[in-house]
Amino acid sequence: MTTRNWFITGTSNGLGRILTEKLLARGDRVVATVRKADALAELKTKYGQQLQVVTVDMTDTAGLRRVVDESFARLGRIDVIVSNAGYGLFGAAEELTDAQIDQQIATNLVGSIQLIRAALPHLRAGSGGRILQVSSEGGQIAYPGFSVYHASKWGIEGFIESVRQEVAAFGIDFVIVEPGPTKTNFGAGLTQAKPLPEYAGKPADQLRQAFVNGTFPIKGDAARTVDAIIAAADAKHPPLRLTLGSTAYGSISKALHERQQSLEAQREIAYSADA
Repeated sequence: MTTRNWFITGTSNGLGRILTEKLLARGDRVVATVRKADALAELKTKYGQQLQVVTVDMTDTAGLRRVVDESFARLGRIDVIVSNAGYGLFGAAEELTDAQIDQQIATNLVGSIQLIRAALPHLRAGSGGRILQVSSEGGQIAYPGFSVYHASKWGIEGFIESVRQEVAAFGIDFVIVEPGPTKTNFGAGLTQAKPLPEYAGKPADQLRQAFVNGTFPIKGDAARTVDAIIAAADAKHPPLRLTLGSTAYGSISKALHERQQSLEAQREIAYSADA
């Protein structure tokens, strides 16, 4: 296979780190973004110029645009953009602070939007490319306590549904990656709101306790998840949505079925609103 050039955000750990390691091991070149300059020092020492490490915060739009521009200028072309950076925010909606909400939306949603916007002119000028957006099963279903996290994931999926129609003619396509609960450091990086006593014993608190006592089921394997992501990136015609893990498959399938049933039950009402 021809060597490919990748631009990946959020590579310090988790899926982004594993993805970077696997791609470098097979001989591809990677531009990896981190927030702390030394996060990939070991990989940089091992792979040298095959790995370019750049420091940027997803909430810094000007910084994002600069590193994307510089990366395309340095490599000449980038075949795959992977928008992976993000984190989880947990708490009932009224438990969250304004600052927590602003930071979550700025990082997960606006940051991903601005990364894609920064890459599009380069991909368009270079006759196309592929953008992989790491979302979640939480881009199609919802758990209590993750309302703003879900807002960011549902939001970026809607953004991509629109943009892919705008740029398909330029040879640019998208894959929305939707893993279920996977054994990464997602839980360790979870920002949590201060609980309100009024929510004790309620659904959000029950899920919080499941995290604390380790009873929340996590079936996904991180390495296998990354293997599936790479296979989709390499495929000639990948799906728009790549569902990964039995939990994600089950939860999304159930949600879609329930929505379809609800929609069909409203057919007469829907048609009655026409002029």
